[in-house]
Amino acid sequence: MNRTIIIIPSRMAASRLKGKPLLEINNVPIICHVLNKAMETGLEAIVATEDKEIVTAVEQNGGAGKVILTGNHKTGTDRIFEAFKKLKIKNVDYILNLQGDEPMIDPKDIINLNKLMIKNNSDIGTLASKIKNDTMINNENIVKVITEKKLENNNFVKALNFLRKGLKKENSNIYHHIGIYCYKVSVLEKFINLDQTKNEVKNHLEQLRALDNNIKINVALAASSPIGVDTEEDYLALKKIMEYKS
Repeated sequence: MNRTIIIIPSRMAASRLKGKPLLEINNVPIICHVLNKAMETGLEAIVATEDKEIVTAVEQNGGAGKVILTGNHKTGTDRIFEAFKKLKIKNVDYILNLQGDEPMIDPKDIINLNKLMIKNNSDIGTLASKIKNDTMINNENIVKVITEKKLENNNFVKALNFLRKGLKKENSNIYHHIGIYCYKVSVLEKFINLDQTKNEVKNHLEQLRALDNNIKINVALAASSPIGVDTEEDYLALKKIMEYKS
């Protein structure tokens, strides 16, 4: 039986929107919405953060025992690996890195990604959704992934590249990348010991470190296309949607 845990990296000093983990929607901090979504999968889930304010917020919103304090890190992947080591959980095969700014991610998509990882014995897996409008192509805050083949339900396709800009509508197999990764534990340990690549630093996309080192990333099609919170505009749009639904 394969075992997967979810670790959610979170920090106050996000470059585009500082303090976003504690911005509230329906009087609940964004990071707590994400943790709740993770827990709906039935997998063990925990927040990893360098900020005591986030620890306090998670604990005050019913997340006691679901948060761990880490040191400062350049990337979220480094943070989740430190958290994993500190947790000392044995017999874990996969670690699922769920970004702390995806409060509308569908738990069913997380479950499907985990199943595809196990079924295909993959090294790294992630999710993407169909691009709904042309403005997404040129929006640098929206990460795009180009895949080897067309994404369909239940296939798990090789990623060729991840980009923020420089794409054209004519490019084939372009999808909206969703901020979630599933790693084999052994591959995660290998990954965090690799130096950051020029490509990664230039584009602010750490998944490029894997591709630059010939580590394969497989992509599954997500049923939904959640709004990630990168900017204040994202937050206000998401707040409006989520508060209207409630």
